[in-house]
Amino acid sequence: MINTAQGHRASFYEKYIKRLLDILLSSLGLGLLSPLFLLIALAVWADEPGRAVLFRQERFGRYKRPFTMIKFRTMRTDDGGEPQVTRIGRFLRRTSLDELPQLFHVWTGKMSLVGPRPLILAEEVVILERDRYGANELRPGLTGWAQIHGRSTLGPEEKARYDGEYADRVSFLFDCRCLIVTVGKVLRQENVGDV
Repeated sequence: MINTAQGHRASFYEKYIKRLLDILLSSLGLGLLSPLFLLIALAVWADEPGRAVLFRQERFGRYKRPFTMIKFRTMRTDDGGEPQVTRIGRFLRRTSLDELPQLFHVWTGKMSLVGPRPLILAEEVVILERDRYGANELRPGLTGWAQIHGRSTLGPEEKARYDGEYADRVSFLFDCRCLIVTVGKVLRQENVGDV
């Protein structure tokens, strides 16, 4: 059952254990995946030499504070000014590898491994809806409950409801469930890795 009251009361797990796990697992991930980071960066650069390897975009973070989120760049702008997915970008999006740089945000505390996805500043309807459930008081996640239920295929209210359900149910076991389902969806290349 989703708590629709204003505000979110953080559990002991959220206050102490979740952040510790984020630091430990993101440190491990950054260390183990550093060769992959280098290979992806080289592939993105080789696809368009001279262009930035990382894409930066303002997103809403915890307590609706904006922060600059990074991904591996997957888009180019053609002569007509229209953005197009690059060759390597198509692969990175399909496999969700473009999201890997966000492990740096998990390590620094701007994000968590699991939580409501950080929204672009134009998604005001979802932000307002999240307020009803206290979901804006959580660190945004690399993956989340709404993310694994359809991400961009969900309407604003439905997305906010899933985020609210996560805020109401957040626990170690629920985070494990979200991570396991995410891994399965990524391996099956289902609609997980965007936004």
